[in-house]
Amino acid sequence: MSWARGYTAAQIALHWVSAVLVIAAFVTHDAMQAAAKAVRDGSWSGYDAAMLVHVIGGSVVFVLALWRLGMLGRRGAPPLPDDEPPLLRAAAKLVKVLLYVIMIVMPVSGILNWFGAVALARQAHLLMEPVVPLTILIHLLGALYQQFWLKSGVLGRMLRPEA
Repeated sequence: MSWARGYTAAQIALHWVSAVLVIAAFVTHDAMQAAAKAVRDGSWSGYDAAMLVHVIGGSVVFVLALWRLGMLGRRGAPPLPDDEPPLLRAAAKLVKVLLYVIMIVMPVSGILNWFGAVALARQAHLLMEPVVPLTILIHLLGALYQQFWLKSGVLGRMLRPEA
């Protein structure tokens, strides 16, 4: 699935909007935990701004992830550099899969937990919480390593649409 020479402007925009929303959902996580505790205690007084950012942002991340996967399926992704070490190739693919799993499973499990009180969904959501920042950090460090150490130009593909 790597027949594209680069990413389109739409793919790049979806990537960065998704990144901002994932970070926003992560940052507002504490507000959701406090609300869940308040619901259990019977003292919840309704949604606040941070909760809305978390719920709406996470839901939009889910929709954008599906959209991105559809675009990826239709157009493919640019290939990794030819001289990419096999271990880095495998790591890049694994991190990409993990990011899509996060963008799909976290919103679905959060919605099922909050609106449906599905215990398994709550467990999945809580289990993945530490995976989110770690995966984002690995993705970011990998892109920076590619760009500034290996000088492969990979980062530029997510900054400039293909010509």
